[in-house]
Amino acid sequence: MKYTVTVNGQELEVVVDGDEVRVGDVATRARLLELDGPERMLTLGDEVHRVLVRAGENRTRYTVWVDGFRFDVEALDERAKTIRELSAASAKPTGPAPLVAPMPGMIVRVNVRDGDGVHAGQGLVVMEAMKMENELRATSAGTVKRVLVTPGTAVEKGALLLEME
Repeated sequence: MKYTVTVNGQELEVVVDGDEVRVGDVATRARLLELDGPERMLTLGDEVHRVLVRAGENRTRYTVWVDGFRFDVEALDERAKTIRELSAASAKPTGPAPLVAPMPGMIVRVNVRDGDGVHAGQGLVVMEAMKMENELRATSAGTVKRVLVTPGTAVEKGALLLEME
């Protein structure tokens, strides 16, 4: 079985084949004996190590103590690594999102201009829809790249109101 193991930020390729473990180009015999609770005894070649394993915040993360030294470890098998890579490839872009009209309405006020810096939660545009004023706020910090509407403009749902960067 092939794993991608990240130890304290360093990524390693580990292949386990029966009682042989290969890390990069180095292969050795390995045996792991479970003791009480999270304690294990690891034999690597002729060396014996006391290992303590604690589960992390998800199924792939662990905190491991080997002979008293602490390591933050993430272990992914080939399937989990492939799923993570595919998820990352299809992830939405990060950064400030453009402001779009959530419903049809009329722009009442624009509180920012081109080039203004904004913080998350800041009111950007006020629009009237169904006889109610709705303040549209920034979802993240950023800079107003371009204001595309003015007070009195009628907009449809999904209309681009502000471009952010």
